Amino acid sequence: MVSKNQKKLIKSLYQKKYRKQHRLFVAEGKKVIKELLEANLNLHSLYTTDDVFFEIDKKSLSHISLDELKQISFLTTPQTALAVFHIPEEKRMNSTGLIMALDNVRDPGNLGTIIRLCDWFGVKDLVCSKETVDCFNPKVIQATMGSITRVNINYLDLKEFLESRKEGNTIFGTFMNGDNIYDTSLPENGIIVMGNEANGISKPIEEIIDQKITIPQFGDAQKTESLNVATASAIVLSEFKRS
Repeated sequence: MVSKNQKKLIKSLYQKKYRKQHRLFVAEGKKVIKELLEANLNLHSLYTTDDVFFEIDKKSLSHISLDELKQISFLTTPQTALAVFHIPEEKRMNSTGLIMALDNVRDPGNLGTIIRLCDWFGVKDLVCSKETVDCFNPKVIQATMGSITRVNINYLDLKEFLESRKEGNTIFGTFMNGDNIYDTSLPENGIIVMGNEANGISKPIEEIIDQKITIPQFGDAQKTESLNVATASAIVLSEFKRS
């Protein structure tokens, strides 16, 4: 059974201010929860309709009905389990390697996909501007499919961060009028900046960019205005790793 206080807490975690206040976030689905448990994230509580679940402290486990799960789930079609985890502390970034930076990416699905892409392409560090959607948003957690446990995510003043890393790193930015990425020599180390879904990279950040790059358009009609930021991230990361 889920108490009124438990329901109130879980539903409040849909909002960033309460996630920040309680230092808790929600994950749904057995696969995602299993990944988080295997990464040793600190479990607060787990609610499931299954008779058998993972080897966890029984004090943290509650068997509930499907109706109860629907009352606390953020999904239109709830899966068999919902868990509440403690938000881990941010880790220090690596001093070398490729870094992905996001300038005001607002869509949870896009952020979740970009986190998965970083995991897939071996990018250890993802830097997000403070305006970027919270990585512990339930929709982001769902979209990462567990990859959030393998990517180090930091929320920083992006301008200050880029300025501090300018020496020894080439800062690349994606623009419509940049150099063709397929004709550009791409290093193993550096920082790739991806911009907002509607407005791209902001002017203050653009001024710090060392090299503008673009994904050329091959379609005959030439009417598509831009690529989705997650799709563009996949192509850019693939080219950096291929080079």
